[in-house]
Amino acid sequence: VQLQASGGGLVQAGTSLGLSCTVSGRTVTVSDYAVGWFRQAPGKEREFVAAISGSGRTTFYADSVKERFTISRGDGGSAVYLQMNSLKPGDTGVYYCAALRYARRGLGNARQSNDYDYWGQGTLVTVSS
Repeated sequence: VQLQASGGGLVQAGTSLGLSCTVSGRTVTVSDYAVGWFRQAPGKEREFVAAISGSGRTTFYADSVKERFTISRGDGGSAVYLQMNSLKPGDTGVYYCAALRYARRGLGNARQSNDYDYWGQGTLVTVSS
């Protein structure tokens, strides 16, 4: 399974930005994988942001982004989007997407890095004040 995150950039506080994550692989059935977004600010540990089930029907968020960020799936489930509104300087960090394989565990309330099996490279989001 390969994941490719994109869409990062430098934006001002209060504005919006959308990130994309493409899930691919020669034998991948995208509905067999939940996808989460995590972020890591400079000098801090990686933290959970949002997750979506393989069907797209279940989503959950970190309290810090609830009501501002929206996670969704598209393109037959092979793309996962993170729409970020009302951005704050505290949202700055490298954003990573990760896939959880249902064959190993259910999505449940998977908010830890080690709940996820595959990771993409990060995309940097910088929010200026």
